Amino acid sequence: MQEPELIAAALRGDPGAERALYDTHVDRVFRLAYRMCGEETMAEDMTQDTFVRAFRYLPGFRGQSAFSTWLHSIAMSVILNGLRKVRRMDPWLEGDGHRADSGPAAPDRELRLTLARAVDDLPEKLRTVFLMHEVEGFKHEEIAGALDMPVGTSKARLSRAREKLRAVLGDTGRRAAGKEGLR
Repeated sequence: MQEPELIAAALRGDPGAERALYDTHVDRVFRLAYRMCGEETMAEDMTQDTFVRAFRYLPGFRGQSAFSTWLHSIAMSVILNGLRKVRRMDPWLEGDGHRADSGPAAPDRELRLTLARAVDDLPEKLRTVFLMHEVEGFKHEEIAGALDMPVGTSKARLSRAREKLRAVLGDTGRRAAGKEGLR
């Protein structure tokens, strides 16, 4: 079945259609949640919450945008609300908002950690667009639809995110740019 047919079947209560929609989109929603929160269990919970909400609100899906865009707008709402809650409640976070990291790191691992920390330190609006575009491969039109913003705003936020990462990472950023996609 094509996606519009799956949506119609899910609206009629077909659990097989719901499962097919879930299977089609779960990996991308999970990756986005994981990239935003950095913890597998939390990302799994956020992914589950996203689909629970999506199926609850499916009757309100009008088809004016792609189902994936609509679903990812729900995912971003769930993720951002979850992160706000965790920041208020998690006593294990260090003062800078990062979890303590222990043990010696190999140089390549250290570079990845430095880049990850720099991305984590981006303002939420810039980090969200950066991760959706550079890591998950969303087009600016999809990001704009999911985050309810103009396409130009998505492009501007991506540009500012890249600029901030280059400034923070310096020479490290130039090395990481070839590996991690910072242009």
